Amino acid sequence: MVEKSKTHEANARRGAADAKKATSDYEMAAVALRAKTERLKALRLARDGAAPQRVPVASKRGARAKGGTGNLSAWLDGEAKEGRRG
Repeated sequence: MVEKSKTHEANARRGAADAKKATSDYEMAAVALRAKTERLKALRLARDGAAPQRVPVASKRGARAKGGTGNLSAWLDGEAKEGRRG
């Protein structure tokens, strides 16, 4: 019994040390990620501030003329007349 309790205590201490190391590694990775995010944000803001403003180009899809009346009730009536609604 005494040997099991010593082994258990040793495993518990080793597990606590492993948990502390894992937490430390996790926190170091989080700090590194925040630093990288700040650096990339600064670079993006500098790039966006230095670049001239672009005028958005109208998409070809928007230039296409719509067919029909364009309201929902007319479309639903047309569908019902054609037998598509149950």
